[in-house]
Amino acid sequence: MKDCTLLWTALMCVAGMSAVESATAADRVSSKPAFSQQDARDIVAASRKIVSQHGVETLTKIPVNGTQQWISVRGHDARNPILLFLHGGPASPDMPLAWTFQTPWEDYFTVVQWDQRGAGKTYAANDPAKVAQGMTIDGMTADASEVVEYLRRTYHKQRIFLLGHSWGSVLGVRVAQAHPDWFHAYIGVGQVANFRQSEADGYRFAVEQARAHDNSQALRELAAIAPYPAPHKPLDLDTIGKQRKWLEYYGGLAWGRTSFAYDVDAEKIAPEYSDADLDAIDAGSLFSMRYLLGPLTDVDFSKTTHFKLPVLLFLGRHDYSVSHEVAARWFATLHAPAKKLIWFEDSAHMVMQEQPGRFLMHLVNDARPYAVKAGDAAPDEGVEDNHAGD
Repeated sequence: MKDCTLLWTALMCVAGMSAVESATAADRVSSKPAFSQQDARDIVAASRKIVSQHGVETLTKIPVNGTQQWISVRGHDARNPILLFLHGGPASPDMPLAWTFQTPWEDYFTVVQWDQRGAGKTYAANDPAKVAQGMTIDGMTADASEVVEYLRRTYHKQRIFLLGHSWGSVLGVRVAQAHPDWFHAYIGVGQVANFRQSEADGYRFAVEQARAHDNSQALRELAAIAPYPAPHKPLDLDTIGKQRKWLEYYGGLAWGRTSFAYDVDAEKIAPEYSDADLDAIDAGSLFSMRYLLGPLTDVDFSKTTHFKLPVLLFLGRHDYSVSHEVAARWFATLHAPAKKLIWFEDSAHMVMQEQPGRFLMHLVNDARPYAVKAGDAAPDEGVEDNHAGD
C-alpha cells in the first residue's frame, strides 16, 4: 500500500511539473513580440540584398527640375545595361511592388524604379505647391528626361533601356521620340496609343462579360454611364471608376482575378516604403489626377509612327485596362529600325507580375542583345560542358 501511495505521489509531481512547464512555455509564447509589418519588410530586404562584387543597391533622392524625387537603383553587376522603369497611374508607383517581380531582372540589368512627380515617396518628400508647377505631360516628360540624363551621367552610360508601363508609356513614347540616341530600345508594356478608343474597348468588354454572366447590377451601373466615353465631353474620375469597377472584376486588369487587392497588399511589406510613404500613394494619386486626367484622356499617338530606335511592345492578351487591341493596331503602323510585338496569353495589364518568367525571358532574349552588341553588358558567366566518357 505504501508503494502505491509513493507511486501516486510521484505521478502527481510529474503532472504538476508538466503543468508548470506548459504554463511557462505558454508565457514565453505570449511574451514574444507579434510578427509585425516591419518584420516582413526586413525579411524581404534581407532576401533581396545585393552582395555581389560589382553590384549596386541605392535608394536615394535626386534633384529633378526644382524638386527632390526618389529613385531605387538595383543590380548585381553595374556593368550591365540600365533599365529605367516608368510606372503607370498617373502616380501609381511600382517601387513598392518591385519585390514581387524584379529581383531576377537584376542579374541582367541595373533596374531603376522612379517615383514620379506627385507619386509615392516623391509626393511625400515635396511641397505640393512646388510639385504642382510641373504637373503637365510636358513637365513630366521633362522630368523623365532629367532622370535619364542623371543615370547616364552617374553610371557612365551612353545609352540605357526605357520601359514605360501604362501611363508611363505616354512619357516613354515622348522621351524616346525626343532623344532616340539615349536608348538601346524603347519597351512599351500595356502601351497607351489612343486613350478614348481604349476606354471604349474596355467598356465594351465589361458589358459583354456582364451579359455573359447575367450580372444585372453590372449592366445597370454600366448602362448609367452610356455612351462611354461620351463624345466631346471630358471624362471624370467617378465615371471612369464605374467602368473600371467591372472591367477589373472580369479580369481586364489582372487576368483571372476579380480584385486588385493582392497587389495593394504587396505594397505593405515593401522595404523601400514607410507607413507615411504608403499613405502618400493615395494622396499623391488624387493630387496628380487633378492635373493630369484631362491631358491623359486626350492622348492619341495615331500620328506618332516613326521611331529612330528599336521598339518592343509587351501586351497582355486580356488587357482592357489599356486596350491591347488599340495598342496592336498602332504597333502595325510603326516604322522603326527594328520592332517586335510580344503577346502574353495569360495576362491582362499587369504583365510583369502575371507572367514574370516569360517577361524576363523576353527582356533577356529580345531587349538585352541590343546592349550586348553595343558592349554595354557584364561578361557572360563561364559554362562548362562535360560529357561522360570523353
